[in-house]
Amino acid sequence: MKAFEAVSTSTFTPDMDQVTHVFDIFGYSKYRGMGNDDGSHIRSGIFAVGGHDWAIRFYPDGSGKESKDYISVFLQLLGQAAQVLASCDLRLVDQRTGLSSSVHKTEPRIFNSDDSSTAFAPQHAHFKRRSEIENSRYLRDDRLTIECIVTVVKKPHVTQTRSFPKITIPQSDMADHVGRLLEGKDGFDLSLSVGGETFQGHRSVLAMWSPVFRAELYGPLREATTTGQHVTIQDMQPAVFRAMLHFIYTDSLPDKDLEGDNNTEMIRLLLVAADRYAMERLKLVCQSILCKDLNEDTVATTLALADQHSCDELKDACLQFIEISMPWTMDAVVASQGFQDLMATRPCLAVEALEKRRMSVGWSGRLNCLSAFC
Repeated sequence: MKAFEAVSTSTFTPDMDQVTHVFDIFGYSKYRGMGNDDGSHIRSGIFAVGGHDWAIRFYPDGSGKESKDYISVFLQLLGQAAQVLASCDLRLVDQRTGLSSSVHKTEPRIFNSDDSSTAFAPQHAHFKRRSEIENSRYLRDDRLTIECIVTVVKKPHVTQTRSFPKITIPQSDMADHVGRLLEGKDGFDLSLSVGGETFQGHRSVLAMWSPVFRAELYGPLREATTTGQHVTIQDMQPAVFRAMLHFIYTDSLPDKDLEGDNNTEMIRLLLVAADRYAMERLKLVCQSILCKDLNEDTVATTLALADQHSCDELKDACLQFIEISMPWTMDAVVASQGFQDLMATRPCLAVEALEKRRMSVGWSGRLNCLSAFC
């Protein structure tokens, strides 16, 4: 069943105000020689952009001695305690074509009318060399035209939040569908005899989970292991096969009761079955349960099982349990029937476990006598 999940969105849109102000200076040559101190300038008319007043300052002889060979042009923010985020483009107009060319651009920044260093743009006085002005298309009939494009960025505007539906995909329910094949008892094309009990199944489902079943049911081993629609499985308890068959169809164990002390032996047998049929996922599930169930009574038997069936992570967990056990716990481990069986059947593995223990805490009981068997 598909579900709908609401997703809300909003859009940030900067609100800007832009004005182009044209400042015409007639009789350009008459203003030469005004000097280059702060008061030696011509100011344009005041114009408003973004709710604030601005003006252009023109210094024919430059602003300051270091700019005496230049003309200086500034945009100024007027008023008191005004702070504005703005940009500007100061341009000169070609008197023949009427087209303007950019001379200086100021990227968006804060203009502060009370701070002389930030109330003006640009922040240098070298606007254009006088020689480039007086022998150019910008000056004609003693007229110079300055064009200033001012852009003020106002407070951000966020549009109204809108909600859009989102179609979510639920978790896969494939295991539920396959599991119903087993429950419904429909379409079975295979019977399996285990320990005197008969189970029904589907060839394709078993082959999908187990490469061993795939080889037996479809591969070169088919004739040797099957008789028509019937397969006989040796050396396995019916309860173990029932649990494995449930896992094949549902990707889960029959019930949670399989976890715990009372069912440790069943999980061990299920791990052996999973290894026999190369069902790695089931094998990992069994290892995880056995790892949670480690104690002084189970660790030795589980260690032998993990070593025999190449369960490296479970084996490491058993060795670590032995390595960090308290002294009285270690005494119980050695006294357990599982450890006695381990010494009898796999003494080198017992030596490996005790050697880790000895190196960790100095415990050396029975190590010397066992070493002679390896």
